[in-house]
Amino acid sequence: MHALIKPRPSLYEQLEALPEGLTGEIIDGQLYTQPRPAWPHVVTASGLGYELIGPFQRGRGGPGGWWIVDEPELHLIRDAEVDVPDLAGWRRERMIKHPPVHRIEVVPDWVCEVLSLSTESKDRKVKMPIYAKFRVPYAWLLDPIAHTLEAYALEAGAWREIGRFAGAAQVSVAPFDAVTINLADLWAASA
Repeated sequence: MHALIKPRPSLYEQLEALPEGLTGEIIDGQLYTQPRPAWPHVVTASGLGYELIGPFQRGRGGPGGWWIVDEPELHLIRDAEVDVPDLAGWRRERMIKHPPVHRIEVVPDWVCEVLSLSTESKDRKVKMPIYAKFRVPYAWLLDPIAHTLEAYALEAGAWREIGRFAGAAQVSVAPFDAVTINLADLWAASA
């Protein structure tokens, strides 16, 4: 008599089964997990979202025309390439309607990763090449500890640095160069 062999869950089923408090991504065929981010990471991501939503999503003091979203579940390949950037943005003409489910299958026009000790290597060496492969036009890397912003534009399938800023710099950088962002507003105050 043969015992029934239970099939191994797919990577996406494993991702869906993660315990509360863990974020999962399937990047280049591998399941990655990380705990919820620390305070400096959350303050920086929230601060940038605040700076962008008014002028770019709502048109207050800026051109409007964008959707800016925290931690969207991007399905660059449905259930097989599942990336969760800290922030992402879509030009409204490319995403006319919001998807009715958590899977977002429209490649964003911009992504932002907030670096931490536990994710920096993955964000730079694994995720940035995936974003280039799927032709995300712009990517930003924010470091809430070093207080830096690196901005990149995709050209001929490769990232070109379009700006590197630090501290309390006032920055206007693509694709959000219609406004100026005070970087000091993004960093958590030191105790």
